[in-house]
Amino acid sequence: MPLSLTLASLWGIIACLLGLAPRRIHWPAAYILIATGIPLLGYVTLQMGPWWGLALMAAGMSVLRWPMVHAGRWLRRRLDRGRMS
Repeated sequence: MPLSLTLASLWGIIACLLGLAPRRIHWPAAYILIATGIPLLGYVTLQMGPWWGLALMAAGMSVLRWPMVHAGRWLRRRLDRGRMS
């Protein structure tokens, strides 16, 4: 297995274990997972190709769904505010 997929698998296992942790550390852990996951996603895409990159991006978004929901709500508020003025 290529190094990029090994690291991505390790990232996924760590993400699942952090999901079992107490709720007070979920958001700080999410920030760390995002900060490490973005370069890792680029590495997987570089080494394995865009289809693997898209698959891992979908997997990462499913693990980090609440930061994605909050980002979508923030973006929608920004776009609605721009339409109002």
